[in-house]
Amino acid sequence: MTAFNAVRFKVKAGREQEFLDAHKNVHAEWPGLRHVNIVKTGEQRYCIIAEWDGVESLVEARPAMIATLNSFRDTLEDLGNGLGVTDAVSGPVVLALK
Repeated sequence: MTAFNAVRFKVKAGREQEFLDAHKNVHAEWPGLRHVNIVKTGEQRYCIIAEWDGVESLVEARPAMIATLNSFRDTLEDLGNGLGVTDAVSGPVVLALK
């Protein structure tokens, strides 16, 4: 069953291109990743939304996702409220509308 994950970030001023560049080729290394998009949601704020073959593929890719995060972690600001530098959610599709 298809799964998605979404991760919110706030990038430090002047580091946005570095943040974007860190993601340019990661999709090729993650089996089961169907699509991934980075959306600019506000000033210095981004959200990554990814579609996976299933929850298993997403879980298997977590070490690679964490390694990628570690490669650009210093470009991120803390989101506050105890979140740290990311706010991540994931799960299986329960209703496909289109």
